[in-house]
Amino acid sequence: MTEHSFSKLPLSREMLDNLESLGYKTMTPIQAESLPFILDGKDLLARAKTGSGKTAAFGIGLLSRLNVSRFRIQALVLCPTRELADQVGKELRRLARATHNIKILTLCGGMSFGPQIASLEHGAHIIVGTPGRILEHMRKGRLPLVDISTLVLDEADRMLDMGFRDAIEEIAAATPKNRQTLLFSATYPQGIQAISKSFQNNPVEVSVESHHDDSVIEQRFYPTTKEGRLDALVKLMRHYQPESTVVFCNTKVGCEDVAERLRREGFHAAALHGDLEQRDRDKVLVQFANRSSSVLVATDVAARGLDIKDLQAVINYEVTRDSEVHVHRIGRTGRAGKKGLALSLYTESEQYKVDDIEIYQRKPVEYGSLAKLNAAAVVLEPAMVTLNIDGGKKNKVRPGDILGALTGDAGIAGSYVGKIDVFDFTAYVAVDRTVANQALKRLQAGKIKGRQFRVRKLR
Repeated sequence: MTEHSFSKLPLSREMLDNLESLGYKTMTPIQAESLPFILDGKDLLARAKTGSGKTAAFGIGLLSRLNVSRFRIQALVLCPTRELADQVGKELRRLARATHNIKILTLCGGMSFGPQIASLEHGAHIIVGTPGRILEHMRKGRLPLVDISTLVLDEADRMLDMGFRDAIEEIAAATPKNRQTLLFSATYPQGIQAISKSFQNNPVEVSVESHHDDSVIEQRFYPTTKEGRLDALVKLMRHYQPESTVVFCNTKVGCEDVAERLRREGFHAAALHGDLEQRDRDKVLVQFANRSSSVLVATDVAARGLDIKDLQAVINYEVTRDSEVHVHRIGRTGRAGKKGLALSLYTESEQYKVDDIEIYQRKPVEYGSLAKLNAAAVVLEPAMVTLNIDGGKKNKVRPGDILGALTGDAGIAGSYVGKIDVFDFTAYVAVDRTVANQALKRLQAGKIKGRQFRVRKLR
C-alpha cells in the first residue's frame, strides 16, 4: 500500500473498487492534499490547474457525503463554461457508478429550457452547471437549494473573470450557511480571497505546485516585433508542423485576426472566444477534438475547461501578464507522459513578462531565434474531415446509428470512422480524409434511423 493510495482514506469498499476499475491507482498531489480535509467536512480553498485531478478530489468528497435515500439536491457544482460543466458531470457519473440510484443533472446556458425543466421536476441529488443558468432556474423557483450540504466553485478565478461574481453570491445566499464550500482556482487573484472570506468558514488552504517537467514540455521564447508577430507565428507553425495546436491570444479581436491569417496560409484554424454563438462554439470544439481542425486560436476564458487529448503544441501569440496563467496555458500539452511543445512570442516591451515567468518557474527560460527556423512551404492537412448531420438526440439519433449507416452493407471500414458527437438537434462524425467524399455520398443517399437527414461536409 503506497502512501498516496486511496485505500488509506475512509472510503466505502464500493467506492474503492470503482476507483480501481476506473484506473485510479494512486492519488494525484491535489487529491492527496485535499481529500482528507474534504472527507472531514472542512471548507477548502485549493489552487490547482486543469488536468491535476481536482474533479475527482471534490467528486469523491461530495459523493461520500451524499445521502442517496434522501431524494433532494444535496450538492451543487458551479463551473465557468458549458464545456467544463459537461466534463465535470461525466466524471461525477463515472465516480458514482458504484452507488445505485444517484441522479446527476447538468444545467448550462446555450441549451433549451424545456428538457432542463422536465428533468428538474423529476428531482436530482447533484447539480452541475454554469452560474447564469443555475440562477435563472433558481429565480423561477425550479431549483430549491435549501438541502445543499456541499457547494463547489470550480475554476473560480475564471468565473470572476467572466463577471459571475454577483450570480455566485446570490446562489450561495440561497444555500444553508452550515454547508461545506470547496473553492478551486488555478490562480489566486484578489477576488478569490474576497470570495473565500464571503462564502467559507475557516477554510483549509491547499496549493499544488504547477511547474512543469522540462523532460515532458519543451519550452522556448522567440523575440519578435509588434508588426512581425503574425509572420513569426506562421514561421513557427511551418517549422514545427504540429498536428494539433492551441494558439493563445489576449483578446477576442486578436483571435479572429490570427485565425484568419492562418487560414490564408493554408492552415485549418478556427477562433474560440466569448462572442461565439453556442452552436458555432460546439462546431469549433468538435472539429478540433476530432482532429479535422488542427489549430484552435483561443482566449484564456474561452479555453478554460477544455480537455484535448494528445495536444502537441501550445503557442502563446502574446505573453500573458500573469505567470500563473502562462504555466496553466502550457500545461495543456505534454500530458499523460507524452512530449509537448510550448512556444511563446514576445516583443521588447514584453521582456518583463518573460522575466517574471523565469522568476516564477525558478529556472532560466530558453530562447530561440526565428532566423534559424526552417519555414517549409508545406502545410499538413488534418487527418480527418467532419460531416455534419442535421439530426440529433431529439430525433432519436445515436452514435451507433451513424456508425452503422457509414459501415453497413459494403460501406467504409470502421477504422476510417473517428469521433462521433451527438447534440440535441445536430450530430458530427469525423471520417478519414481519404474516404470523406465516399462517406458523405453514403450518408446523403442513405438513411439514419429510417430517415433521411441533410448532411454536409464542414470546411
